[in-house]
Amino acid sequence: MAQAHGWVKRYFKAFYKGFFVAVPVAVTFLDRVACVARVEGASMQPSLNPGGSQSSDVVLLNHWKVRNFEVHRGDIVSLVSPKNPEQKIIKRVIALEGDIIRTIGHKNRYVKVPRGHIWVEGDHHGHSFDSNSFGPVSLGLLHALATHILWPPERWQKLESVLPPERSPVVQSEE
Repeated sequence: MAQAHGWVKRYFKAFYKGFFVAVPVAVTFLDRVACVARVEGASMQPSLNPGGSQSSDVVLLNHWKVRNFEVHRGDIVSLVSPKNPEQKIIKRVIALEGDIIRTIGHKNRYVKVPRGHIWVEGDHHGHSFDSNSFGPVSLGLLHALATHILWPPERWQKLESVLPPERSPVVQSEE
C-alpha cells in the first residue's frame, strides 16, 4: 500500500511541475505568437464567411507579424474596436499613414490617413462597421494578422493580401 501511495505522490508532483511550466508557455504563445478565432458576421464577405449565417470561418491570427506595426495594403487584420474596447473586429487594411483615401459614407469625401494610423474596411460595403464609420484607426489597436482559414475544412487556405482595385488610395505614401 505504501508503494502505491508513493507512486501516486510522484505522479501528481510530476503533473504539477509540468502544469506550471506548460501553462505560462501556452499563455505566452497565444498572447505573443498566434491564436485562432471564429469570424462572425457578414462584414468580410465574400473573403470570410461566404455562406452567411450558416457558417463561421475560423482563422489563424498571427500576433508576431504585427509586433512592429508593419502591415500592408490588402492585409486582413484583427484589431480592438475603436468604439468598444472589449470587442475585436476583423477588417482589410485599405490605406496606410500618409495615404489619401476616397471614403464610402464617411463625413469627409477624402481623408488623409494620419501618422500612426491605418484605414480599414470590411469587404462587404454597407454591412461593415469600419473606418467609414469611425475614421482612421490607431496602429496601437492592431491585434494580429489573419493568415489562414482553418475551418471549415473545405475552405482551408492561405489568406492573400489583396487590395480591391476600386479601393486603392487616391494618393499613396511610400511604404
